Amino acid sequence: MLATLRSLIPERATDFEEAKKIAELQANRLLSLFNITSGAVPSDIVGSLPRVRVIYEDLPVSGTSHWSGTHWIISINRNEPPVRQRFTLMHEYKHIIDHGRTHLLYISNSRYTAAEQAERAADQFAGTVLVPKRLLKAAWTRGIQTSSELARYFNVSIGAVEVRLNQTRLNAERDVYAAPPMLARLARGRRAFYQRSVATQGACS
Repeated sequence: MLATLRSLIPERATDFEEAKKIAELQANRLLSLFNITSGAVPSDIVGSLPRVRVIYEDLPVSGTSHWSGTHWIISINRNEPPVRQRFTLMHEYKHIIDHGRTHLLYISNSRYTAAEQAERAADQFAGTVLVPKRLLKAAWTRGIQTSSELARYFNVSIGAVEVRLNQTRLNAERDVYAAPPMLARLARGRRAFYQRSVATQGACS
C-alpha cells in the first residue's frame, strides 16, 4: 500500500500546489484500493494495513508517527473527540507516506516553510480521505446540505466539512441559490474563496 501511494510522488521537486494535488490523488487512490463508495470512511483502514500499528494514549499533542524498526507506529491522543482522532489518524498516515520524500514535495517559499507545507498537505490528505469529493457531492444531491448534517454523515468535525465544502465549491453553490435572484445571478460569476485554513483541522507531529 505504501509503495503504491508513494509511487504517485514524482522523482523531482514539486511546488506546493502540485504537492496538494498529489495529496488528493493519494487519498483517492487509498479509497479506491479499499473500494469505499458510500457513507463515513472507516478509520480502521489505516490500522488494518501491514506494518502499521495505531495506539491510543495520553499525549500532549493530537498525534505522532514514527518507525519502530519493524512497524510504523501512529499514536493518537485518546482524550480528544473521536472525530478529531479520525482526522489525526489520516493526517499522520500522510506523514508516513511522505517519509523520505519531503525534500521533493515541500520546499520553503515566501508564504510557507517546508514544515508548514507538510502539515497542510497532511490535512489535505486527511480531509480528502474522510470527506471524498465524489461522496460529498452525492450526499449533497440527496439533500444533505447543512454542515452539521454532513459532519454527522461523514463522522467528522463541522470544521472539516466546511473546509471540504469550500474546496469543492459546494459552499458557493449553496450561498448562490440561497440569495435573492439578482444577487444569485451576480454571485454565479464569482470565484469561491478559501475561508478556513486546512491546517487548523489536523494535528502536528
